[in-house]
Amino acid sequence: MTRDDEEAQENGMLGIVYILLCMLVGRELAARFLFRINHEKNVTSGTENTYAVSGQNFCWIFWPAAFAAGTLAVTWAVYGISWAADVIFQKTEPLFYGNIVVMAAGYAGVGGVFLMRFCRNRNIREKFLTESGEYEREAVFFAILAVFLLWIMFYVFHIKDGVLYSGFSVFGDYAPHTAMMRSFSRGDNFPTQYPHYGGSDVKYHFMFQFLAGNLEYLGMRLDLAYNLISVLALLGFLMMLYGLAVRITGMAAAGAGAVVLFFFRSGTAFFRFAAEHVQAGDLWQVLKENTSFIGYTANEDWGLWNFNVYLNQRHLAFGLIIVCTALWIYLDWVEAGDRHTETGLCWMKKRLFSREAWMFRDAGRALAVGILLGLSSFWNGAAVIGGLLILMGFGLFSDGKLDYALTALAAVICSLIQTKIFIKEGGMTFSFYWGFLAEDKSLPGVLWYLIQMSGIFFVGLLILALFLDRMKRSVLTAFLFPVLFAFCISLTPDINVNHKYVMIAYAFLTIFWAYVLLRLWKKGITGKAAAVVLAVCLTITGIYDFVVILKDNDRGHRVGVVMDSDLTEWLEENLDSSDLILTPEYSMNEVTMAGVMMYCGWPYYAWSAGYDTYYRASVAVLIYTTPYAEEVKSLTEQEGIDYILFQEGMTFEEKTCREDAIADAYPLVYTSNDGRIRIYQASEK
Repeated sequence: MTRDDEEAQENGMLGIVYILLCMLVGRELAARFLFRINHEKNVTSGTENTYAVSGQNFCWIFWPAAFAAGTLAVTWAVYGISWAADVIFQKTEPLFYGNIVVMAAGYAGVGGVFLMRFCRNRNIREKFLTESGEYEREAVFFAILAVFLLWIMFYVFHIKDGVLYSGFSVFGDYAPHTAMMRSFSRGDNFPTQYPHYGGSDVKYHFMFQFLAGNLEYLGMRLDLAYNLISVLALLGFLMMLYGLAVRITGMAAAGAGAVVLFFFRSGTAFFRFAAEHVQAGDLWQVLKENTSFIGYTANEDWGLWNFNVYLNQRHLAFGLIIVCTALWIYLDWVEAGDRHTETGLCWMKKRLFSREAWMFRDAGRALAVGILLGLSSFWNGAAVIGGLLILMGFGLFSDGKLDYALTALAAVICSLIQTKIFIKEGGMTFSFYWGFLAEDKSLPGVLWYLIQMSGIFFVGLLILALFLDRMKRSVLTAFLFPVLFAFCISLTPDINVNHKYVMIAYAFLTIFWAYVLLRLWKKGITGKAAAVVLAVCLTITGIYDFVVILKDNDRGHRVGVVMDSDLTEWLEENLDSSDLILTPEYSMNEVTMAGVMMYCGWPYYAWSAGYDTYYRASVAVLIYTTPYAEEVKSLTEQEGIDYILFQEGMTFEEKTCREDAIADAYPLVYTSNDGRIRIYQASEK
């Protein structure tokens, strides 16, 4: 299991064994604590285990939830033991101890549970399928979806001939993610730091990257490790989105429709773009040659609102599986509230002020859901916040409000404990910020921004809510809560990151547009025509965005990084996580592939996560531009910098850099094969 084990590095079987353990552990956790499936066969009645909701095939809900719950439990255990092995017992190869202890204990525990169950009743089995015949069609649908996701993940991120290729539309996000992965697989990043701002704490959710790094440590090639868990996460989320759609609308086709609408966003950008170029007479040529996302609102051309988000923010889908699990469970509570016979304001009054509206319905499951959400905070914090906001909306229309309060309390406490452990300097700052990215902050201006950005998607749903039954209207309203949050609250210096809350709401709200399209399709020729027009309005901008994704990540639009260069190997061998290296403002290159701690990498990554990059950038400029060796020594000692990397012709913050003072101050310890890069040692080891 060591880095020198070439056989493990070639086959990656230990990584497969790890993922299988996650599924097996998750199966037990989901069955016992989340869905309350009784594993004991009723000997008297002879009935089998079952969990049926409206005749749905529950497997599409259960197994994604099991994957997420098991991955959370197993990976946190590996991280905790590895941390102790490194920090407390000062062992080298801490991941060796974390993996061997958890995998041995995990398989022993799961094996023991299976053995006891077999001894008690060897005929026991769980029944997750209905007799409706939908299973075969659903299985084919998800198989096609899995193949597509596997293809697109490798299309934008893959290794060939020892070079890691990342597409233009995604490599910016992959830079900090791959650096974090490599800080675990090639380094010992305990206590955990942020590689692009080393020597400090970690403010950014990193556990998905830890999982990928650990799988690489276990022998999987980096691209296979990252893409495999990304496919499992996104496929699992889409399975659960499908299941939620079927449960909410009662229509299997609505589930498939929601998945399709998930990939292709609504918006007005394509219509305006096409109109401008029709007028200019070059539409066809521009459509063929353009490789940039289109958009007319602030930063829309970054790809903030399209499927590209799920390609570069792989951990978001994993967080959304946890959210879906919570929503599926709490739909029981919403449905209970909907079954009351009161109407109008009388019904709403009862949901707020009656004893039944507040008393516990299932405190055990509420606590389990809260812990599950809380443990996800450092996997994807935005998903946790978005999930809690939707649950707040559910709670407004449900009985059992104390269950919701218990879930929120457990999630917040778990999150705060992790925050205290990982974040030592600052953190999120809660502030009111009205209007999000709208230039006109008035209410009409914000609504106009929503229309420009999403077309009829959000504004149309506000009108649609008036025509839905009480259950659907309650759920739709709850799904809008993250949007309201995005337009009112800021948690980081970069307001752009609030787009994740809008995207979370968008994903769930596709359920209702799929429902509308199906209802229209059943209303004769006129209805079918209206459905086609509406479908085009809801998808055409997203379809063109997807074409841009394909073009902007093809062979001519990729960033390549040599995985095991001489520089990377030297850094791995000579630096550890306690060493801080000053470099140019690197994004993703041979240095970040070594997983070392950079004093000031590409500043946007660290700045948007809440670090004071302005201060470090000013110090770096002084070190790289001063003519005085003594000033170099003073600054590096003050900042705890152990190595200084100089690259021929480099600039820092657009300032021309010089090497003479650095060379006078410290010894040269490395020169690259081409002579372009030199490293000086600034501290004694």
